[in-house]
Amino acid sequence: MLLIYPPVVKPCEPPAGIAKLAGTLRGQGVPFTLLDANLEGLLSLLSGKCGENIASDTWTRRALNHLPDHLQALRGWRGYRNRDRYQRAIRDVNRVLEQVSPKRSHVHLSLANYEEKDLTPVRSEDLLASADCPEANPFYPYFRSRLHGLLESLSPSRIGFSLNFLSQALCTFAMMGFLRREYPGVKLVLGGGLVTSWMSRSDWRNPFSGLVDDLIAGAGEKPLLNLLGRHPGDRDFPPDYEDFHEHAYLAPGFILPYSASRGCYWRRCAFCPEKAEGQPYSAIPVTRAIAELQELVQRNRPVLIHLLDNALSPALLSALTEFPPGAPWYGFARITEHLADLEFCRSLKRSGCVLLKLGLESGDQAVLDALQKGIELTTASRVLKTLKEAGVATYVYLLFGTPPESPAAAEKTLSFVVEHASCIDFLNVAIFNLPAWGPEMSGLETRLFYPGDLSLYRDFVHPLGWDRLRVRHFLNRKFKRHPAVREILGHDPPVFTSNHAPFFVMSPGMSIF
Repeated sequence: MLLIYPPVVKPCEPPAGIAKLAGTLRGQGVPFTLLDANLEGLLSLLSGKCGENIASDTWTRRALNHLPDHLQALRGWRGYRNRDRYQRAIRDVNRVLEQVSPKRSHVHLSLANYEEKDLTPVRSEDLLASADCPEANPFYPYFRSRLHGLLESLSPSRIGFSLNFLSQALCTFAMMGFLRREYPGVKLVLGGGLVTSWMSRSDWRNPFSGLVDDLIAGAGEKPLLNLLGRHPGDRDFPPDYEDFHEHAYLAPGFILPYSASRGCYWRRCAFCPEKAEGQPYSAIPVTRAIAELQELVQRNRPVLIHLLDNALSPALLSALTEFPPGAPWYGFARITEHLADLEFCRSLKRSGCVLLKLGLESGDQAVLDALQKGIELTTASRVLKTLKEAGVATYVYLLFGTPPESPAAAEKTLSFVVEHASCIDFLNVAIFNLPAWGPEMSGLETRLFYPGDLSLYRDFVHPLGWDRLRVRHFLNRKFKRHPAVREILGHDPPVFTSNHAPFFVMSPGMSIF
């Protein structure tokens, strides 16, 4: 079995989904090989092995000359001690990727995204077109050589792709198209978060039957074992990162991604994509999650733990304070009363918590109530101040243009952020996208958002006239220009955002307890 993680995703940590599959396959004695084609493909392009002579202007020549130093800086603490140096490294690396093949002007490529001018990943016919012409993909020289070598040496009966983001879709289908043409007898399996979202649509009809042999929605461990003719059993194996240790990810050490749950324990927010998709919540027992984390830390010696849960449960947070995992960690948490307790937050800090991501969404209480967020602004205020005092950094997420929001409500969000600017380390500012399915759709006039049969969102007529254009104007002309907001946004690591943010509030001595 060959498991592939395709381009393009931020290349800073190993893919958690494939690591989870690896743990299960190894635990069941199934032979397999892992390929992080995302990291390898990007590094191959940066090395020049798959590109043409791109040094056609001063910026590109300078970026190429300094590329080894930039990559080394992003892989060591030196790159995170100076924001100007860090931003210059990111800009130059992206410049090289953008210019890697001038003849492919239809492609926009960066460390975090892949787009094509004439093909969109939300149209199945475009994905199939990418499969029909894999040599048009800039990663083609890399994956042609790499896959030829692997298939000749391994002769796998099945090849699985983990497709989680739209930025991976076109490259995934290009690779599958190549395999179907060159190795027609090999079975192709497609799973991952994006595939799960597609298959959760109420109108789902498989358009890929001629290309993909098996599609897997949700957790892939048991379905994959069934395809391989193995009895899954009831045992749940922890993720296995053994095969990723030699990979040169862009981070100052090994990042360990870990998920203690699937779905969200709150599950009440209006317009939630996961609720619309009907994804259930399931969690590993807290005692087992702590034991797995501690064992994984001992085995992998990470510089940082990335807890992937949609929202860390209060029970897990409490357990982490009592049984620290042994390395610095960060993750998403809901704004609740327990985070307003100073001693509790100090115990989180002592356990290794360096940063919490908080989904505030709005600074207007009426909007929060209408969205059923379960957040009180008075509590949010105390949480931000308490975390600041405890020394835990915050990455606050805001969402503008939701159906209950008005221009006046957006102004209140600005006021809240300005009032608490000293307690907010990083900000994520986004414009609301309406999930294409869900119970809240009935009260809105909707229309196409993206013209594609795989689109997960709909455009809508805002009931208060607060449309996307007006929201964008407010954000660009007022919100982001406020001095207090502008200063916070200046802290945000470009491209890698929250994945690199913890390194700007950590010190090298925190890497292992």
